[in-house]
Amino acid sequence: MSQNPPSLRPDLAPAARFDEAPRPGQPTIGMVSLGCPKALVDSERILTRLRAEGYAISPDYTGAEAVIVNTCGFLDSAKAESLEAIGEALKENGKVIVTGCLGAEPEFITGVHPKVLAVTGPEQYEQVLDAVHGAVPPAPDPFIDLLPATGVKLTPRHYSYLKISEGCNHACKFCIIPDMRGKLVSRPAHAVLREAEKLLEAGVRELLVISQDTSAYGLDRKHAASPWKGGEVRAHITDLAREMGRMAREAEAWVRLHYVYPYPHVRDLIPIMAETGAGGGVLPYLDIPFQHAHPDVLKRMARPAASAKTLDEIAAWRRDCPEIVLRSTFIVGYPGETEAEFQYLLDWMDEAQLDRVGCFQYENVKGARSNALPDHVAPELKQERWERFMEKAQAISEAKLAAKVGTLQQVIVDAVDDEGATCRTRADAPEIDGNLFIDEGFEDLAPGDMVTVEVEEASEYDLWGRPV
Repeated sequence: MSQNPPSLRPDLAPAARFDEAPRPGQPTIGMVSLGCPKALVDSERILTRLRAEGYAISPDYTGAEAVIVNTCGFLDSAKAESLEAIGEALKENGKVIVTGCLGAEPEFITGVHPKVLAVTGPEQYEQVLDAVHGAVPPAPDPFIDLLPATGVKLTPRHYSYLKISEGCNHACKFCIIPDMRGKLVSRPAHAVLREAEKLLEAGVRELLVISQDTSAYGLDRKHAASPWKGGEVRAHITDLAREMGRMAREAEAWVRLHYVYPYPHVRDLIPIMAETGAGGGVLPYLDIPFQHAHPDVLKRMARPAASAKTLDEIAAWRRDCPEIVLRSTFIVGYPGETEAEFQYLLDWMDEAQLDRVGCFQYENVKGARSNALPDHVAPELKQERWERFMEKAQAISEAKLAAKVGTLQQVIVDAVDDEGATCRTRADAPEIDGNLFIDEGFEDLAPGDMVTVEVEEASEYDLWGRPV
């Protein structure tokens, strides 16, 4: 068992998991998936198409006849990781197809790695398949190559990411995601719900709803209604959450919402969360990218700047749903950030008492408007502020978890080994939040089980308990 580090970058997805071995003679494609959960879903869609055409999938270069590298372009450090992964794939395999966010800058990639077979941008699934066909012709066997009803999933079988839209209409100065992935494009409500229904029927116990801006879902469709189950459902996050909550309760599963901007209509989600009981539904959990708290910093970021009003909203959410858990990510060392502005953020944290917090140091990204801002913060000062911020967040987390000792918590089991079971409470998203560990009475548990646990011990980020 291992404890989650508290400082995971917010752009990272869980490591992809591969379960199947190729049949003899089956053409095999390697997949390296980098970046966020949204990119992981793109990888799943590519691999689903490839599996349907008879290809086997390898988690690395061993035995693969070509390799797809799904890249990330969130930060310059992420771009460097992507280039390194492409270089390693070229060295180990030789036939490399590049896709994903960094693929939106093909000259940047080919300038460093001119021997790649093809470069495609995010969501360009057809171009990826064309490149694979050119490198490794398919050889399907319809009697053997059976595709799961849910397609290929790179997460453990008991949870799955569900992407409801692509792109973003925001123009944050530090972010180039809209340049790479475009403006908001929402999926029809019935398509999202049909996918959710198939996943739940296949035994998924937790749906993790993701997008670039979950609160804005359906805005581009003017919240058009779709026929569903003899009625209609609008392309609106409130309607979607209400319907998914109903489905999840019937399946005794969880729905967790990520990347929710604090628009006023978010308050309409709180009653849906408040009615979620032990049987499942939309969890009282909001992942909100606040990024900072000081109004002037937020204005320089080109983000909404009403941090005081946000505190009022948080208080209202907690009043209407006392169980609600709030997670967010923040940037420290943004250009022009003064000591007073940073201290304002620390004081705001004392007021907000967020349950789960991640933080990363500002980095320039090629093409971002923030690069041109004056008064960039020195690296050593960014590091010092990051450490102070994480010390504050850790103290808040430690106090909140200490208060859970002696309580009963419903948990989902993620993994079981000889030492015990690694689980998560309703307050914990996979990989980015904490764990609850069971080291006695775990022998009959299996991944995907939901059990009630009495909390016996707490640390800064994790809990320990025993089944009851």
